[in-house]
Amino acid sequence: MSLKINLKSTAFLAIIACLLWSTAFVAVKSGLNYMSPFQFAGLRFFFAGLLIIPFFGNIKLYFTQVKENFRFVLLIAFLQTFLIYAFFYSGMNLVPAALSAMIIGCYPLFAALVAHFFMTDDKMNFRSSIGFILGMLGIVVINLGRQTTGTAGAKELLGVFFLIMNNVVGGFSNVAISKSKNKISPVVLSSSSLAIGGLGLFIVSIPLEGFKIQSLPVTFYASLAWLSFLSAAAFSIWFTLLKRPGVKVSYLNSWKFILPVVGAILSWILLPDESPDVYSIAGMFLVVGSLLVMNNEAFSNWFKMRKSSK
Repeated sequence: MSLKINLKSTAFLAIIACLLWSTAFVAVKSGLNYMSPFQFAGLRFFFAGLLIIPFFGNIKLYFTQVKENFRFVLLIAFLQTFLIYAFFYSGMNLVPAALSAMIIGCYPLFAALVAHFFMTDDKMNFRSSIGFILGMLGIVVINLGRQTTGTAGAKELLGVFFLIMNNVVGGFSNVAISKSKNKISPVVLSSSSLAIGGLGLFIVSIPLEGFKIQSLPVTFYASLAWLSFLSAAAFSIWFTLLKRPGVKVSYLNSWKFILPVVGAILSWILLPDESPDVYSIAGMFLVVGSLLVMNNEAFSNWFKMRKSSK
């Protein structure tokens, strides 16, 4: 009975985390109307990192772990927050939110590719290779439908490149965390890396983007507050699930097929200048199909476990 409940709650919480992340694309696009990419990202993740601290409980132990593992925390802050979201926000500033959702939704494919080359026990098989090809085909189809030329087209292609680099760096970050032997709580690592990486983004933004105190509308503060909350909540849920006995990373990542679907649909509904077309819908089906193909084994194992627990 306990196994059955644990499986149900794990699936439910994984879906909640993915739904939270799916809303980020609309909120980021809205906030970028009022603030430059690096400053906006820096504020979001600095506050998100601070919001996670209470989830750990023991403040003294929190800072002790950060101090004892400071070099590793800095590495993850650079890879997982600073570099990833420098690419993410720069890309989001150049392409539509729906397109961003579909490309970022391919993250598990890139993570698997990086792991294949840098992890001895996590090689891609025939199924995952087919999934990766389908995902790349989906990105190509989506971009074929983008009728942009000249400077606008070049900017959009640059944005797509930034978003793909976000996925690649995320894969390297996963490998670094997986290979690490540092004894640090995942909650502490998540919180401290978000806060330090966010602070780094904000500091770098000052010479690159300038800084001025200005009055901003309620819409901006609502976007910032929501993004900070969803990052804190989703990361806390995700790292808690990773610590559950018997829960595999591949199974959790299998739920991320939700991101491109919900993220794109919300963008089409809530953003006035975005709407679906045949290419974007076809590309979305290819991306989602690629994730389902790649994670078919994870879903199959989950259903077997559910059946055996009844």
